[in-house]
Amino acid sequence: MIKVGLVGFGKAGQAVAQVLQSDPRYELCWIARRTAATSAKTAPEPDVPMATLATPDDWAQWLDAHPVDALVDFSIPESLHLYGEQVRARSLMLVSAISAYSEADLTYAHSLAKDARVLCSPNITVGINFLIMAARLLRKIAPFADVEIVEQHFKEKPEVSGTARKIAQSIDVDEDRITSLRLGGIVGHHEVIFGFPYQTVRLIHNSIERRAFGTGAAFALAELAHCGNGFYTFDDMMMRMVQKELLSAADA
Repeated sequence: MIKVGLVGFGKAGQAVAQVLQSDPRYELCWIARRTAATSAKTAPEPDVPMATLATPDDWAQWLDAHPVDALVDFSIPESLHLYGEQVRARSLMLVSAISAYSEADLTYAHSLAKDARVLCSPNITVGINFLIMAARLLRKIAPFADVEIVEQHFKEKPEVSGTARKIAQSIDVDEDRITSLRLGGIVGHHEVIFGFPYQTVRLIHNSIERRAFGTGAAFALAELAHCGNGFYTFDDMMMRMVQKELLSAADA
């Protein structure tokens, strides 16, 4: 059983905690959050220790007293720099779903991966990463097709979706081809539209409930446990599985 510490207890973090607690492969040992109380509870608080860890020293002392095998981060970019050296020193697995990392943040995450297993993905659902993999394949098959990306989220989300930006980067299209809509309480909708002569292909993913992030984090942890030290993305994990299946099919 993998011992896990969860970083962040907003709406996504609360949903992830539910999934990790119900999965027999993991023991959710504690939760670190920015404030002592959660303003918007979407589920009962798990019966695990809660901590407010504001400095690197806080993290070192907390992990001495409450050791884990892995961190799952659904908080803010700054958290990485608070616990990062502990990931390095303790060779922890890290699964981060932060969508707003800067280039400097990602450079730092890559440096941690020399001594630990680090997976960063702005959207950690299985479905969206399958969409990205399918979009990359179709883009290679038909580089001449027109491409548009549409993302829809809850009205309070201010920035362009990090997932939409990743899709654009993955299929080598400009970010000005992203259309963003903010409507009501939409959890997450991403659509990649390929315009061919005489036909249109639409790849669509909807996050119906935030627990989808939890099942994605659980998948990522399970796959990361079989990897060596290094920096990974979610689609790296999925591609490993696809390659295994193709090799198995070829052998058969």
